[in-house]
Amino acid sequence: MDIKINKTDDSKQYLEYNTLGGVFDFYFLAGPTPKDVSSQYAGVVGLPAMQSYWTFGFHNCKYGYRDVYEVAEVVYNYSQAGIPLETMWTDIDYMDGRRVFTLDPLRFPTHKMRELVSYLHAHDQHYIVMVDPAVSVSNNSAFQRGKENGVFLQHQNGSLYEADVWPGLTAFPDWFNPVTAPWWNGEFNIFFSPESGVDIDGLWIDMNEASNFCPYPCTDPAGYAIENDLPPSPPPVRSNPRPLPGFPSDFQPSGSKRSVKRASTKGKKVGLPGRDLINPPYQIANAAGSLSNKTIDTDLIHAGEGYAEYDTHNLYGTMMSSTSRGAMLQRRPKVRPLVITRSTFAGAGAHVGHWLGDNASLWEKYRISIAQMLSFASIFQIPMVGSDVCGFIGNTTEELCARWATLGAFYPFYRNHNDIEGNPQEFYLWPSVAEAARKAIDIRYRLLDYLYTSFHRQTLTGEPFLQPLFYLYPEDPNTFPIELQFFFGDALLISPVTDVNLTSVEAYLPNDLFYDWYTGLPVRGTGANVTLDNIDKTDIPIHIRGGSIIPLRKTSANTTTALRQNGFEILIAPGLDGKASGSLYLDDGESLEQNSTAEIKFEYENGVFSLFGTFDYLPAASIETVTLLGQTSQPHVTRAVQDSAVEGYEYDAGRQSVMVKTNIGLTGPAQVSFK
Repeated sequence: MDIKINKTDDSKQYLEYNTLGGVFDFYFLAGPTPKDVSSQYAGVVGLPAMQSYWTFGFHNCKYGYRDVYEVAEVVYNYSQAGIPLETMWTDIDYMDGRRVFTLDPLRFPTHKMRELVSYLHAHDQHYIVMVDPAVSVSNNSAFQRGKENGVFLQHQNGSLYEADVWPGLTAFPDWFNPVTAPWWNGEFNIFFSPESGVDIDGLWIDMNEASNFCPYPCTDPAGYAIENDLPPSPPPVRSNPRPLPGFPSDFQPSGSKRSVKRASTKGKKVGLPGRDLINPPYQIANAAGSLSNKTIDTDLIHAGEGYAEYDTHNLYGTMMSSTSRGAMLQRRPKVRPLVITRSTFAGAGAHVGHWLGDNASLWEKYRISIAQMLSFASIFQIPMVGSDVCGFIGNTTEELCARWATLGAFYPFYRNHNDIEGNPQEFYLWPSVAEAARKAIDIRYRLLDYLYTSFHRQTLTGEPFLQPLFYLYPEDPNTFPIELQFFFGDALLISPVTDVNLTSVEAYLPNDLFYDWYTGLPVRGTGANVTLDNIDKTDIPIHIRGGSIIPLRKTSANTTTALRQNGFEILIAPGLDGKASGSLYLDDGESLEQNSTAEIKFEYENGVFSLFGTFDYLPAASIETVTLLGQTSQPHVTRAVQDSAVEGYEYDAGRQSVMVKTNIGLTGPAQVSFK
């Protein structure tokens, strides 16, 4: 299908669909607001999946870690630098010859991988690896079991369809085939077994468009693999180069043409007879040329219902994603699975999150990541999204990486990742980047319950928690073209510095009351740009929207597990009408089905802060302080309902705020009066 948006000669805009067949189902989403349209779209494609609390922590990865020692060393270095690392990832480097469901026995041996995962779990950290769809055509057991069950795509003559990906000659699972999911589940149970395998906490899927290195027509995939050195040679084997205190002894330096069973085709959904599925008579402007170039041939017929790849190509990645989510659930049936994928389709957010692919280490890509993130989170209903922080392709710079570390803290999915050809870019490698990361993660973690609450709301209602400015100010036409600012939830306006050698940014403030995150002072927006100056590369401008109440953790922590033990601060930012509201959702942070939850509402009106709601889930933490902004004089503070007075309060004339010390348990209603 070719879709065109254009204008007529008399400047009237039109939308044009060009297709060779099929049936159109049109859904008209009436709004009336942009935010309403997003929620209505969720009603069509499905609500996004809720994620575990830990998944919103900071993640680190690199394509090109030489061995398990280097992975462990990165974990150690983050700890030594005081930068909280929640989850460590490994790219295809861990595989034996780039073959899925294998471990390189010399560089990533099973016993050391298991020790690494055990170390991470013992320190309340997590581990994720990549799994690609293409399976090596070789004597490896995963391929042989799949071949015996007929799970792989076949030519119409029944022969195995072969292609080339990282391991060389490969076959692709047919996700429409009903026998594929049980085989996939079985491979996960074997390779990722907690007892004998790599006990991963989440899954990363790449190359699932599906990607095929061999150009169409790929007449000799085996020869192509040889000519192009697939799989690539691994790095030299080495011993651990340095001591890693606290790690197991294993991490310390030594001395200290094929015939296959054809799957049955139950249906006949190939479409009209005689269609040219390789070179259709209407050609879209495909940048790669033939529709089959560098991907799966479009004339293949899937098993099961008998769909043509031509008709289902865009579903391949999402079919793999949903099948993989099922495999992860089979491993841990009670826990929300984190699956991050490159290829998505409408409705994929119900199963997976998305990273924005192999971006470059350029300011241009830093900037465009904001619009891309907003598209997925606020329109496509795939809110678990983010780009590779500091950029993937090429060499980042200290300034770009520092700025990106602060921006990435406001992506839902926050991960530093770069290419095998690029210089290492872990946050601790530059003092300024390390400082930027520490400050950004501190803010993010203190806000993690606010993020978690807003994300949870989207999974129930489709109301996006990441929003362009025009979602919250739809009557202000000045907000429509803004692509470099966004709202993180309803309460926080993020205005990053977006170019090299700048310490200022032109930020648009709608006609409303805001508060500076760092000073707490009110800023009156007038529907115009303001210049924010003296922005260090370790900082990012943040404004609190008037009328908001934000639940914060009093202090950050090294892991999200530790964070959940820290007390709360409630931050009240009254609006122009003197009122404010907010909410807090609490649960155990990971269960697919919750035994108990707490859904707490906050209100501030006429000088009284109130909390009420349902309190079935009882957290370890209580509300330790309540801070009220925008106070030009010291109020008299009292507390009611939970039968104890306030423990004291402090008025800060410079910040125009009053901070009340409390010990309010999140077990029932309470009030604090600022009169």
